[in-house]
Amino acid sequence: MTTSDQGSRAVPLSRRSAVILSVASLGGLMMLVWPLLLRVQPTDRVDPPFLFLALLPVVIAVMLAELSNGGLDTRVLAVLGVLSAVIAILRGLSAGTGGIELVFFLLVLAGRVFGAGFGFVLGVTSLFASALMTAGVGPWLPFQMLVSAWVGMGAGLLPRRVTGRAEIAMLATYGVVAAYVYGLLMNLSGWPFLLGIVVAGHEQTPLSFDPAAPMWENLHRFGAYTLITSTGSFDTGRAITNAVAIVFVGPAVLTTLRRASRRATVVGQIHPEADPPVLKGRVSGPDDG
Repeated sequence: MTTSDQGSRAVPLSRRSAVILSVASLGGLMMLVWPLLLRVQPTDRVDPPFLFLALLPVVIAVMLAELSNGGLDTRVLAVLGVLSAVIAILRGLSAGTGGIELVFFLLVLAGRVFGAGFGFVLGVTSLFASALMTAGVGPWLPFQMLVSAWVGMGAGLLPRRVTGRAEIAMLATYGVVAAYVYGLLMNLSGWPFLLGIVVAGHEQTPLSFDPAAPMWENLHRFGAYTLITSTGSFDTGRAITNAVAIVFVGPAVLTTLRRASRRATVVGQIHPEADPPVLKGRVSGPDDG
């Protein structure tokens, strides 16, 4: 594998697309962390920002349209569709039983090859497709789509010059970190609703969200909640699954994806003397340099 192959991105990310992607990510992050930023009087009423939850799919749709105009041509869209279907099937087969989640390793590898923009889009489309297949549509779906999009985007932002075994080690480490971050953020999205909200000093449980408490206290409550519910179980299982899958099948999958990213590159010369001008050349195959 050459250095040029390693450093190339099949899907370019324009400056405007990067700005829209950043705005969508910032808005989604605010929707996730609002319990830690909010502090009101004990007698005040707390209304979670459900309006933004309704607007989040619209923001994601606008971002997808922008990326489509910027670099998702028909060839890349075909790859996106295939990978989304494969990830949806893998999610249906694994279903997160015991923390075994065969979704994120392929998302990480695809984001690594095709870049941050493609990884973001793949995270959104694959989780949406899997939710339709498994009847998993609910208020949690926008959060799953967004956090999965961050997993794919983060893989595309990793250093491009790392190759060989060092690259596999880097991706496996990233897969472990991404597994814990995904679980933490998804727990944060549901924590205030699953355990209830402290109202006028009457708390549901010692780990419930208290809008009148300082940030450090809510952080302590949430940290204990996520540690008990998923960090030592589902998140750890997901992290192990990501690392093992990337180490054992990562090299083969990376080679296949990189060949697919180069397969439809047209090489040749335009002969203007023809009427109309003719492009004489061929479509490069996976074994071409």
